[in-house]
Amino acid sequence: MDEVKTVGDLEDELNDMETMKKALEDEKARADSCLANWQRAQADFINLKRRSEQQQAEAAKFANAALILGLLPAIDDFERGLAHMPPDLGDPAWAEGITMVYRKFKAALEAQGLTAIKSVGEDFDPNVHEAVMTVDGEEGKVIEEIQKGYKLYDRVIRPSLVKVGRGT
Repeated sequence: MDEVKTVGDLEDELNDMETMKKALEDEKARADSCLANWQRAQADFINLKRRSEQQQAEAAKFANAALILGLLPAIDDFERGLAHMPPDLGDPAWAEGITMVYRKFKAALEAQGLTAIKSVGEDFDPNVHEAVMTVDGEEGKVIEEIQKGYKLYDRVIRPSLVKVGRGT
């Protein structure tokens, strides 16, 4: 026999279907929220990983900075000694040998990313120059370099000590 449904039965089924539709919509919204949170967490992880790799690369790049900074006085001494070498030396081979050692030493440091800061004739830049006195000369220009400054890659590890022009 065919079962005859009453109006009450139909209303109950309709309410059940509406309840199921609402439950389905709620679960879809929850699933979308979980997906968005997962995607955000994945993006955060990727950014953290990239930042960590950049920090490791930078740490490796500048790991020798303290050692190089400690060797700069030796470079200064070589340069002063070579600049004041008497022209009438008895053994020019000895002087040539010292010059070659200086060049090798400097080349080894340059291979590690060390570069000298250009100063004389440049505009005074407090980021790379340290003014120790002002003298007559073109205002704001570096007139004389007292001690050479150096950068390791793009970071100043020792500023140039300079005399700056104050105008004539």
